[in-house]
Amino acid sequence: MISEDFFDRIQIQHKKGLPFVAYRKPNETKINGLLQSTKKVYTTEGYVESGFVFSPFDNSQKTILIPKKVSESIYTSDGLSFSDNSIQSKTEDVIEKAKIYHLNLIKKGVETIENSDLKKVVLSRQEVVKLKEFNPITIFKSLLSHYNSAFVYCWYHPEIGLWLGATPETLLKIEGHRFSIMALAGTQDYKGSLDVIWQDKEQQEQQYVTDFILDNLKPFVNSCKVSDTQTVKAGNLVHLKTMISAQLKPDTNLREMLSALHPTPAVCGLPKLLAKQFILEKEDYNREFYTGFLGELNIDTKIAPRSGKRNIENRAYSINKNSTQLYVNLRCMQLKKENAIIYVGGGITKNSSPEREWEETVSKSLVIKKVL
Repeated sequence: MISEDFFDRIQIQHKKGLPFVAYRKPNETKINGLLQSTKKVYTTEGYVESGFVFSPFDNSQKTILIPKKVSESIYTSDGLSFSDNSIQSKTEDVIEKAKIYHLNLIKKGVETIENSDLKKVVLSRQEVVKLKEFNPITIFKSLLSHYNSAFVYCWYHPEIGLWLGATPETLLKIEGHRFSIMALAGTQDYKGSLDVIWQDKEQQEQQYVTDFILDNLKPFVNSCKVSDTQTVKAGNLVHLKTMISAQLKPDTNLREMLSALHPTPAVCGLPKLLAKQFILEKEDYNREFYTGFLGELNIDTKIAPRSGKRNIENRAYSINKNSTQLYVNLRCMQLKKENAIIYVGGGITKNSSPEREWEETVSKSLVIKKVL
């Protein structure tokens, strides 16, 4: 399918008010689509189905599923011409009231950390941008063109909403019994080089995330390998990234593992339940799917075997395995009527400066605003 035919199909699906998701994985050119045939809201609790999941920040709420069995799968490998050239961001006056509220929220977070068992809490805010033209497919194409190394998506359900994003963070990947997960934390503006100096605050944030993942993976894996921490670029920002890989135990329950991991300290805080309670009580809006997760669930893939010795009947020289690839829903927006609602946040520790944390959210908002 050529790219314009692919986008026409997505556009028609949206006009009909039927659920769909279109997405491209990091550093790939293939763009996938899943077009649901009915308007029914499907959910999953056991994570045993095959399809595309969209899960909220609050893990007590249900995970939405676009099931493969009631959807048409489409794709294009035609790709788009990728470019790192920045579009000039639209400049808008920052609403002073919103800034004051967020600064006070950060101060409350720091004060709570100093006077309780809370070690870190991720605090966020909304920013509303009025759209000159309401066309999600145009915005999706722009995200594809500018963020080749991100997981880029456009997700729609008439009963739930319309979301787009370009997230730099993988939650987890599973192929057979092979498992990997990303610990991503710390943020600086990209200034032309990955050779940057990280302060104790950012390094501590990263260590919190890594330690949390390792501790919570223990019941589910036989062994873990931890990579060196690297500085990586995501749009106009850089972050600290550590990769953790492991072999899953044969009886691993994906629902239980996701419950143990999500939300991680990268999007919630530490201890998890204390941080989540603070967020739900103190933030002045509902995050919904921001800082939740999304991606492919139990999709059949073909993996080439290590040995070339196969009988003549298996001419494909490959074996089928289920693959699950989930991403944290960061650098995202929700489209409502004539507005794009952008979601941004940052990790707060006892060493946080409210003004610097505010500026970090401003930098993060530019990742999305540059394509509007």
